[in-house]
Amino acid sequence: MTEIIVVTSGKGGVGKTTTSASLSCGLARRGKKVAVIDFDIGLRNLDLIMGCERRVVYDFVNVIQGDCTLKQALIKDKRIETLFVLAASQTRDKDALSSEGVRRVLDELTAEGFDYVICDSPAGIEKGAHLAMYFADRAVVVVNPEVSSVRDSDRILGLLASKTQRAEQGNGGVKEHLLLTRYSPKRVATGEMMSVTDVKDILGLDVIGVVPESTDVLSASNAGVPVILNQESDASRAYDDAVARLLGESLPLRFVDEPKKGFFTRMFGG
Repeated sequence: MTEIIVVTSGKGGVGKTTTSASLSCGLARRGKKVAVIDFDIGLRNLDLIMGCERRVVYDFVNVIQGDCTLKQALIKDKRIETLFVLAASQTRDKDALSSEGVRRVLDELTAEGFDYVICDSPAGIEKGAHLAMYFADRAVVVVNPEVSSVRDSDRILGLLASKTQRAEQGNGGVKEHLLLTRYSPKRVATGEMMSVTDVKDILGLDVIGVVPESTDVLSASNAGVPVILNQESDASRAYDDAVARLLGESLPLRFVDEPKKGFFTRMFGG
């Protein structure tokens, strides 16, 4: 049975697309057949982070409007055999998406035997974001540990609880997970940033992952390589942990505390 996961947030720039790319790669590396769809019509970025922007011939809107088949538009990842990307259109606006069209694409992916469909949502609460979450079984809510991001995400939780197909049908609603990005234990300790516990208590969600602040994320995005594929990066390890938790594994959270200083560091500074 295909599981549809929306990656969403209230605020832009918190790392949704980076998260969508890394989660889809992580699931596919574990043998799952995965499609990741860019719902940000007019402002597509997923293809850049996935490193397939030069291979986009047809896009999500082309499929919905019948200009091509889904198979023609899906881009097979060159690194992972079971991973496929469906890019957004750069030349249309969000009105080009329709509920019926999105449903048809998701139904076809289900018929094709995909285990997971990751919906990379645009920020905010407009049409593209609503359609990205409407058919979801689960949601990964991406939050930076600062007040405005947390407040805006609370609004998204309200929509997930009331404006999705599962909510309307009374099927228990969308299962929600919290993923914190750009987390810095040092800044938490100085009071510049909210702690994991602060965010968890406000939003009332279990934390599926804590991704530390890292220059590796930007470097990976610029290189067109999802950061989860950088084995030397703490951000990669954090996303891999999040994938494991999505699949039901129980792991302790990492990267939430400052590393303890060694003896010589304490004695001589640094």
